[in-house]
Amino acid sequence: MSGTAIATNPLAPGLTGRLSERAAGLVAERLASGRLSPFACHDASAMRRDPCERDRDTVLRPAFVRDAEKIVHLPAYNRLAGKTQVFSFRANDDLARRGLHVQLVARVARDIGRALGLNLDLIEAIALGHDLGHTPFGHAGERFLSDVYHERTGRWFFHNVQSVRVMDELAGRNVSLQVLDGALCHNGEFELQRFETSGLAEFDTFERVVDSCWEHGDETISHLRPMTLEGCVVRVSDIIAYVGKDRQDAIAAGLADEGTFDDGLGGGYNAWALASFVADVVENSVGEQTIAMSEEGFAEMRRAKRENYEKIYGAGEVNGDFSAQIAELFSALYDHELEALAAGDESAAIFAHHVAPLERRLAFYGRSYDWESDPDRTVVDFISSMTDDYFMATCAAAFPHAAGLFPSRGYLPEGVRA
Repeated sequence: MSGTAIATNPLAPGLTGRLSERAAGLVAERLASGRLSPFACHDASAMRRDPCERDRDTVLRPAFVRDAEKIVHLPAYNRLAGKTQVFSFRANDDLARRGLHVQLVARVARDIGRALGLNLDLIEAIALGHDLGHTPFGHAGERFLSDVYHERTGRWFFHNVQSVRVMDELAGRNVSLQVLDGALCHNGEFELQRFETSGLAEFDTFERVVDSCWEHGDETISHLRPMTLEGCVVRVSDIIAYVGKDRQDAIAAGLADEGTFDDGLGGGYNAWALASFVADVVENSVGEQTIAMSEEGFAEMRRAKRENYEKIYGAGEVNGDFSAQIAELFSALYDHELEALAAGDESAAIFAHHVAPLERRLAFYGRSYDWESDPDRTVVDFISSMTDDYFMATCAAAFPHAAGLFPSRGYLPEGVRA
């Protein structure tokens, strides 16, 4: 057996965080050879809308390295540091924000990809870009924005679909199809024990899938499969990265303690999950053309995620962060921004902070932002791009009563002095 012993999870005793001799031998052989797996996606396979000289694959900057660098220099990536992962309105700088989450996903996915001989640059690019379209206030904000968007247009908002729009249209950075597809298909709300690639091979089909996501929502998104094994790895790594980290944050936020969870591991579940789930994926995927987990591994992942929903995400205090009045602010702000667009007042924030900067950046790449033909989509672009603080400041400026609706918790609670 290979690996260091970890804590035992009594609900999944077969998951030890170690590889069998067979799997360890295959991984060692792959690493010693220095070659990619025959199932890896090579840089030469990268597909772009514009095969321009500027984005040509080079020895110093291979195709997917370019994509990762494009992503981390986007304003949308920078804003992830100001967006909620799970816990909002809490004065605790140690709680994960979405900017940390995408790095954790990249780290987990690289560990798996390295062992399997996959393209680590493609993995990193997908992981860093997969949440670029996320709203302020995490999945609660995503739900609020989708509700109002659907009510007004019949379309649905999902952050994974918006992530594609950010990279492909709003940034105009000529990101590869493999990265766009990986971001679209990453949605960790739809877990599977085994992932097979989709066979997608061109932009026309991808565009039809994206359009279907906007029109049909879950009906389409729940059936998405990545076109590369690298995309499959990021998808399972998304869950691995948050299922234990969210427990640590819940304990740090005072919403849980070390005895809250059924496995008895408390905050230590994160270290257990990182070691055990990574080893399980590698054990069941090395040398194969699929990314898979064992029955025990998959069952435990689903159990832990379900317990998180019951004890963290659905907890009264977390839900209490988002009162009905705050949900209504999403609707009110949506209407406010639509009116600002219709008025054409270029001093309005949607012009000064959204339309004008996008037009300047896109012009550099010979592209334009068609904000006039679909005002609802422009408003969704703007609201989804906001950080938590920007959303609150905008609402407070637009609606005098709004400032008092956002919960406020100071850094110095009772018993702690400056």
